[in-house]
Amino acid sequence: MKQYPVSRDGWLYIAVLALITILAYWLWPGLAILPGVLLLFVLYFFRNPERKIPDDALTLVSPADGVVMDVERVFEERLFKGESIRIRIFLSLFNVHVNRSPIDGKVIYRSYREGKMLPAFKSHASELNEKNFIGIENEHLRILVTQVTGFVARRIVCWVKDGDMLTKGERFGLIKFGSCTEIFLPPDVEVIVSAGDKVRGGETIVGRVISDE
Repeated sequence: MKQYPVSRDGWLYIAVLALITILAYWLWPGLAILPGVLLLFVLYFFRNPERKIPDDALTLVSPADGVVMDVERVFEERLFKGESIRIRIFLSLFNVHVNRSPIDGKVIYRSYREGKMLPAFKSHASELNEKNFIGIENEHLRILVTQVTGFVARRIVCWVKDGDMLTKGERFGLIKFGSCTEIFLPPDVEVIVSAGDKVRGGETIVGRVISDE
């Protein structure tokens, strides 16, 4: 999929706000201030920057920009069906909201779950909110990435399907207007981030596969 500096999922909002701003300015310049500010915010929100992706096959990069809320050992019932390490990342309205693949690999699992719209930073939001699941596997490991809606976020966008091949750092979707992204890892992966750390999607290394070599 061709990429643009502003994600094409925001183009409709931008076009509508640009039209409203122009019409408001034509009627009376002062009326254009509010839609003009909203237009600038939407342009900023849907920004889609390039990133320098680490090429070490044994490292995993963050699937999103934001702040690590917690790193916990949990029971993951869909892909692992057992113990895993969950890293939760909270995205504010001011973060880049494009999601990226943490590893090279094949999409082996896709599922969508309807749910509530609780604030994404709440501890129980992951269990109750609308959620999209993407399982990815390569020769080293398999992982599960989830996109979770929040109080403001109302639409999950995912561009991949079962069988698609992803490269590390490749964009696979976004969540509109604030959200949470999670990554579930095998329990033997070395996690190198902790709660409170700021991360950048596609760039920040969050874990490392422990090699026997």
